Amino acid sequence: MALKITDQCINCDVCEPVCPNTAISPGAEIYEIAPSQCTECVGHFDVPQCVEVCPVECIILDPQHPESPEQLLAKYAVLTGAEST
Repeated sequence: MALKITDQCINCDVCEPVCPNTAISPGAEIYEIAPSQCTECVGHFDVPQCVEVCPVECIILDPQHPESPEQLLAKYAVLTGAEST
């Protein structure tokens, strides 16, 4: 499942640089996560890095984009050119 940033975001700029898939970018009012690029850091890290650094805990699972761990790993493989296992 992709992650999303809620309107609790304070635009502190710490999530964007830690995203290994460059899925996070500034939106009109708050940062946004591109579901097509978000793998919840599967393939890169054990936990989502944006969630780890967010000081206000405003990054949650996006129920509009449900994905299994296997689907996230397949997306990681496509995004990075790595072979999925």
